[in-house]
Amino acid sequence: MKTLIAAYSGVLRGERRAKADLSQRSHRGPSLSREGSGRWGTGSSILSALQDLFSVTWINRSKVEKQLQVISVLQWVLSFLVMGVACSAILMYIFCTDCWLIAVLYFTWLVFDWNTPKKGGRRSQWVRNWAVWRYFRDYFPIQLVKTHNLPTTRNYIFGYHPHGIMGLGAFCNFSTEATEVSKKFPGIRPYLATLAGNFRMPVLREYLMSGGICPVNRDTIDYLLSKNGSGNAIIIVVGGAAESLSSMPGKNAVTLRNRKGFVKLALRHGADLVPTYSFGENEVYKQVIFEEGSWGRWVQKKFQKYIGFAPCIFHGRGLFSSDTWGLVPYSKPITTVVGEPITIPKLEHPTQQDIDLYHTMYMEALVKLFDKHKTKFGLPETEVLEVN
Repeated sequence: MKTLIAAYSGVLRGERRAKADLSQRSHRGPSLSREGSGRWGTGSSILSALQDLFSVTWINRSKVEKQLQVISVLQWVLSFLVMGVACSAILMYIFCTDCWLIAVLYFTWLVFDWNTPKKGGRRSQWVRNWAVWRYFRDYFPIQLVKTHNLPTTRNYIFGYHPHGIMGLGAFCNFSTEATEVSKKFPGIRPYLATLAGNFRMPVLREYLMSGGICPVNRDTIDYLLSKNGSGNAIIIVVGGAAESLSSMPGKNAVTLRNRKGFVKLALRHGADLVPTYSFGENEVYKQVIFEEGSWGRWVQKKFQKYIGFAPCIFHGRGLFSSDTWGLVPYSKPITTVVGEPITIPKLEHPTQQDIDLYHTMYMEALVKLFDKHKTKFGLPETEVLEVN
């Protein structure tokens, strides 16, 4: 509005100058150059005002979009961290009020629906296509890179590396359609596997299942790879909680050398193994790393052993400023590269020798994938993937 007022003032000044020129011309004769100059000044003032207006509008829109991106990421982080506990507490509170019937009905539903997550859950294409996930994607940004086609006649186990603090790239790429995973791999149904304990939490379990997330346990994987047809892709974050403890910016390390359970499952079902590396996953949070033998690492390992996850002390940026600390991850690019599938034979009773053979093949394929793409995403040629 101020810009338009300034332009209008410029127009009035131009008109006054034009009138003054006409008055002088009546005494000294016509002066086309001055008249043209007045008209040109008026037009340039209007054009300049419009340019300023459009510039301000674009800047404001850009700021709004950035805030929407921040909010979309924060809602997922809070859902991941506190939604299950918060919804459990709310339902217990409702149970003690006049609305107790709502809590009773939900818990009754929970009993009858208890085993649904083990059968792949209830994915919702509507939820997977929410606009909020596109803002989530653009915040970092996150992209999914396809290197090979995946025939729909086979089933797959994707090994996702590294875990990072929350596996944000895994979630965005395989539990939403923000990076168009269904278009890049037509006919393939991705299932991101996570801790089974999350599916004991009311409401949170429904939220996770709507995105195609399932428990990472043997019953679920056996069902999806044997009783759900072909074209299934189970994404397992192989390093798990142990890998998250070493997540830090600038470090490319995976916990894989002694992780062979996923290879055994692939052999039992004849599911092809697909190495997947996410460049930038470790860059979005900073973490306090406890040394081996310290009391902090002892506590983390006890949680990991008995509960299934390891508590981390980490931080990102603040909600309103990148210069403050908070739970919002830093906006660093995350690029997930899906490698070439390794054909796995179906062996009902694989020997340890069989498991070791294909596990070695998988490790070599992952390192090869990392080395082939590392320079494309900001890493030097000398960078080496550390396999622990």
